[in-house]
Amino acid sequence: MKRVTKKNQKVVKGMPSAVALSILIHVGLFLLAGMLVVFTVVKKEEKKFVPPKAVERPKMKLRKPKVKVKKNSKPKSTARIVTKIKRANMPDIQLPEMSGMGGELAGGFDGFGDMPDLEEITLFGGGQTIGNDFVGTFYDLKRGRSGRPLMPLEREDVWDLVAKFIRNDWKSPTFAKFYRSPRQLYATTFMIPPTLSSLAPKAFGEGDTLGYSWLAHYQGQLVYPEDIKIRFWGRGDDIMLVRVDRELVLEASWPGPHEFLSAYWSRTRADSEKYILGFSTAIVGDWIELKAGEPLDMEVLLGEVTGGVFQSMLCVQVEGEEYPRNPVLNGPTLPMFKTEEPSEDLADAILYHLAEGAVSVRGGPVFRDYAVKRSEEPAPPPDVPEAEPAEVSEPEEKSAMRLWTATSGKSFEGEFLSVLNGKVSLKNAKGKRLQVKLSEFSPEDQTFIELADPPDFEIEFLKTGQSVPQPEASPLINSVKPYRGTDYVFGAQVKKIGNQPYEHALTIEYFVFADEADGKTYRLIERNSSSFVPSEENKRTHAFKGKTVRLEEFAMSDSYSLRGTSYGGFLILIYDERGELIDHKTSSNRLIRNLEKLKQIPVGKWMDKNCERVGPPRPGSKHRPDWMS
Repeated sequence: MKRVTKKNQKVVKGMPSAVALSILIHVGLFLLAGMLVVFTVVKKEEKKFVPPKAVERPKMKLRKPKVKVKKNSKPKSTARIVTKIKRANMPDIQLPEMSGMGGELAGGFDGFGDMPDLEEITLFGGGQTIGNDFVGTFYDLKRGRSGRPLMPLEREDVWDLVAKFIRNDWKSPTFAKFYRSPRQLYATTFMIPPTLSSLAPKAFGEGDTLGYSWLAHYQGQLVYPEDIKIRFWGRGDDIMLVRVDRELVLEASWPGPHEFLSAYWSRTRADSEKYILGFSTAIVGDWIELKAGEPLDMEVLLGEVTGGVFQSMLCVQVEGEEYPRNPVLNGPTLPMFKTEEPSEDLADAILYHLAEGAVSVRGGPVFRDYAVKRSEEPAPPPDVPEAEPAEVSEPEEKSAMRLWTATSGKSFEGEFLSVLNGKVSLKNAKGKRLQVKLSEFSPEDQTFIELADPPDFEIEFLKTGQSVPQPEASPLINSVKPYRGTDYVFGAQVKKIGNQPYEHALTIEYFVFADEADGKTYRLIERNSSSFVPSEENKRTHAFKGKTVRLEEFAMSDSYSLRGTSYGGFLILIYDERGELIDHKTSSNRLIRNLEKLKQIPVGKWMDKNCERVGPPRPGSKHRPDWMS
């Protein structure tokens, strides 16, 4: 045993120090790894929560309150406070490219705006569907699908694109490479008399694009509540095609016939191109038979190639119906195609551009799947004698006498005359003049005197105008049609004269008028109001303005009569807190003389020089091309 021990001792003793150090390092690493494994694998046992024992609390006996309640008592009814809000009556207006008159251009009172109001009705449709309308999609052929400008298409390229659209079964991917407006319009008619081609992109919210090289594709249904046989009469300038039940029933583009489209439809109907419709002659379509309540798919393609004048007039003829003839246009006055009766604003917008007797806007069938019966006036009961007209008595003049109350409590009757230097002049029933200090009247009487003797005012009509640049010409035409446009901002400013306190609310209202180019019709283009109390803080002055209003005068060419409006005049009224008119300023005294009639004119409507409401002025015979005369 001793030998073995000594031998081992020698081995350890003779071991190199590096090896010993390596063994120690490895042993340390093993120990460290073991500790890591232990700490990773071994999970600490979670402590479980043991709720403490419930503590018993002494209970207290609660006494029932003795309250006498009447069984027949009812809660008092809550008083309901109703506040009447006076809203301005501002109907939509349609007038060619006049922002202050909105309507058929694009947007409300901002016709050149990029996004018209959804509720606005334009000649190309409205922003909201009514169910039985045609959904229109606008394509700008001058831009790519992302909006990037493209090289303008030549005329032949546009017509070739339309022919390709027909060959592709009217599929929208035909226009996939071109810009499509995100705004869609909903049309109930396709009655756009000759007007500026730039109206289309503006109506679709594309106010920055020029009025050439564009298409609009409408899709809807043709249905009628009874069996009926019809055919369309129409004319477009430049592009107008109608398809029903996947069959082309009318190709009424101008000029024509086109070599690109003649292969798809022939203009061989007996009455085609005989009668004037707009700036050209009507094309007669194929007969269509409709069964009661059975809808057929219908599509309409409109478009403009070169820019300038645009029209899209679609009328309907019912088999067996007789129509009045128009001696000026040398043809029948057919009803326009419609799926709903036009609103007053839409009808006015159409008539504004439509020659007398060219088309019937209100008459004719309405293509929807239900009929609306018009209510008839009930006949008077028999054996009832007609009532004699009642005698109309002249209104009695209101007495100027008033019961006054002094601070002492004494009352007396008198007529207010004037107030000067703190003294009030009155006249009693016997005609005797009295002078009483203002301070001796009751507070109510002092308020009456202040209102009865209003201060003087400086009234100023505010008008700033900026000329609109001449529209840029299309590269496909060589001339720009006569045009003059101005962007106006109208307003009013009122300043109280003198330092005498007048702490009563004033309402200022102004009217602005435009002169129609016909020289005998006027249009109310803006009506605005505001209130204020003269004070030191506002320097007894108040000013306010309306939105930008664009007024335009234009002609389809040098040989046609001028259309549109120019600035015509104003009327400013000042009312006190009682609603009494206390001052005014006007460009024409006939406006203030006819104030009550003027108040009945809606904004955007027309009147004569006596403020009697009239319909829109119509284009005259000079609006026709020379070759039609």
